[in-house]
Amino acid sequence: MNKQLAEFVGTFALVFFGCGAAVVGSMGSGPGAINLLGIASAFGFAIVAMAYGIGPISGCHVNPAVSFGVFAAGRMSAADMVSYWIAQVLGAIVAAGVLYLILSGKAQGWNGGLGQNGWGPGYIGEYNVVSAFVFEVVGTFLFLVCILGVTHPFAPTGFAGLAIGLTLVVIHLVGINITGTSVNPARSIGPALVGFASNPERVAQLWLFIIAPLIGAGAAGLLFKEGALLDAKKS
Repeated sequence: MNKQLAEFVGTFALVFFGCGAAVVGSMGSGPGAINLLGIASAFGFAIVAMAYGIGPISGCHVNPAVSFGVFAAGRMSAADMVSYWIAQVLGAIVAAGVLYLILSGKAQGWNGGLGQNGWGPGYIGEYNVVSAFVFEVVGTFLFLVCILGVTHPFAPTGFAGLAIGLTLVVIHLVGINITGTSVNPARSIGPALVGFASNPERVAQLWLFIIAPLIGAGAAGLLFKEGALLDAKKS
């Protein structure tokens, strides 16, 4: 398996399991229901599984913001970053398409939702655009601090996937009621595009879930590149 195929598969798994839990679980009742902790865990555990499954091949970015942060930290080339972006977005779109096919088989009760990210009136906690933007920048920044830290040669080996996955769980616990939690442009793009017919407003809001995570990831990458965090680790 090459790096780009690994990123495709990893992003597919993240969107399929994470967004699948969000949509299918929210329509369930009794034992079939999944609460906020369950949804957050689905995203985090998917990352843990893929980190150990494809991590040795591609590094398991499965997120354009992660690839950008790694690039900003000086750990990958621009050409590799772009090829990762393409694979990640395609993986997210295909995963959302598969979810759409599955959910279309429900006799009643499905509104066309695919776990799209958003903000504003009518969306979960109804936070405004400023709240959404700030959360996505800060959440992605902290996510990249974890990723770049635990994958550095100074860090203990073997625990990176677990640390990254648990960090994503915590980020989701805070952010689901704000934006549905993206911190990942591909995760937002796939469901928004595939679910455009039912929820066109989510495509109009995609800009935030592309720009904000890239800002947060870039800031974290630059801190590591300039040694602002690295020097502390050395000491």
